[in-house]
Amino acid sequence: MRNDRFLRACRGEPTDRVPVWYMRQAGRYDPDYRKIKENYSLLEICRQPELAAEVTMMPVRKLGVDAAILYSDIMNPVASIGIDFDIVKDVGPVIHNPVRSAADVDRLKPIDVEGDLPHVLETIRILRRELDIPLITFGGAPFTLASYIVEGRPSKSYMNTKALMYGEPDVWHRLMGKLSAMAADYLRAHVRAGAQAVQLFDSWVGALAPHDFAEFVLPHVEEIFERLSDLDVPKIYFPGVSSGELLPHLTGLKADVVGLDWRVPIAEGRRRTEGKFAIQGNLDPYVLTAPMDVIREHARRLLDEGMREPGYVFNLGHGLFPEASLDKLRELTEFVHAYSEKRLREGVSS
Repeated sequence: MRNDRFLRACRGEPTDRVPVWYMRQAGRYDPDYRKIKENYSLLEICRQPELAAEVTMMPVRKLGVDAAILYSDIMNPVASIGIDFDIVKDVGPVIHNPVRSAADVDRLKPIDVEGDLPHVLETIRILRRELDIPLITFGGAPFTLASYIVEGRPSKSYMNTKALMYGEPDVWHRLMGKLSAMAADYLRAHVRAGAQAVQLFDSWVGALAPHDFAEFVLPHVEEIFERLSDLDVPKIYFPGVSSGELLPHLTGLKADVVGLDWRVPIAEGRRRTEGKFAIQGNLDPYVLTAPMDVIREHARRLLDEGMREPGYVFNLGHGLFPEASLDKLRELTEFVHAYSEKRLREGVSS
C-alpha cells in the first residue's frame, strides 16, 4: 500500500501524521453521490459491486483520506437470516416482520454470506485491487440491529426493544446470540475477501444504563470480538452517541480501537478504557457548519489531545450529515495532515 498509517495507528504504532477518515464519508453530502441516488436506491447500489466500489472510492479521491470504508448499510446482512425490510427515504430501515416473541426469534436462521451476499464480497475484492489505502468494512452490533428489528423502524424511546429485554430476558439473549453470530460470520467473510480492518457499529447502545449494557449487551459484543480474535486485522468498536458512561465496561474487549462520540474528551476516553485501545474520533459533525477557522481550532484541540499518546485516528463523533460541505471536509483533511505532521516532527508523541 502507498499509505498504511491508519493500520499502524490502530495498532498503536508511530505514524508520520495522524490518519483521518470520516464515518459516512461515502454519502449524501457529495453532489456526485446525490446524482447516483437519483437513479438507484442504497440497496440497489450495494447489489452492484462495480457501482458500490466506485461510491466507496469517491471520497478517497476527493478528500485525501487515509482509509476507505465500504459503501454498505448495517441492515444488509439481516435479510439473510430472515428479516424482510426496506430502507425508506427520510425514515430509515422499516421492518415488515418485526421480532417480538420467542417464535419470531426461533424462525431466524444462520447467515449465508456466500450464498446471499456475494455482491458485498465482490465489492470488497474490487476495492482491494483498486485501493492503495486500507479498506475498512463494518457490521451492525446486536443491540443496534435489535433496536430496528424489534421496533420495526427507527425509534427514540426503544420501548418495544426494552420491553423485550426487561420482560423476557431469555428470549432477548437468544435474539442477541443470533445477531452476534451473524455479525461475526459476516465480518469474518469480509476479511477473507480482503478487508483490512473491521468496525462494529453500535450506534444506539448509549440509550442503555451502564448496568443494563453490562448485563444484556456486553457479553454478546465480547463474543463477536472473541470469535474474530484470530484475524490479524484491526478491530474497531464504536459504541455510538451518548455512550461515555459505558466505556469503563469495554476494557475486556478483544478489540484494537474504540471510537468516541464528541461528548467524551479523548483523555477521559483513554482513562475510562484504561489505555487498552487506540482511540478514534471525535469531532462533533455539526462543527462543520462553522467557518473554517472555527473548524480548524476544534480540530487543533483534538489533535493536541489525541497525539499525547500513540494510537490516535482523527474522525467524527458520529456520521457525516447530508448538508456537510465537501470543500470544508477537504480543507479539514489537509489541516489534520499538515498540523499533525508538523507537531510530530517537533517531537509530540504519536
